[in-house]
Amino acid sequence: MSSEKNAEIGDQIYFKSGIIGIVEKIYENSVMVMVTENQTDLEFKGNKTIVGHRNYEVI
Repeated sequence: MSSEKNAEIGDQIYFKSGIIGIVEKIYENSVMVMVTENQTDLEFKGNKTIVGHRNYEVI
């Protein structure tokens, strides 16, 4: 999964085949995301996770 542009704060992104979240903070190689929809068996402490820029799509 690869995006043509990196996400910006407030953007909604899709990653890990079924997770949608909102970007809260941008790092050099990744973003911090508040998970809003999770259709997988994965669990995220505090509903937040870090996702590398090459591992999401901006929706």
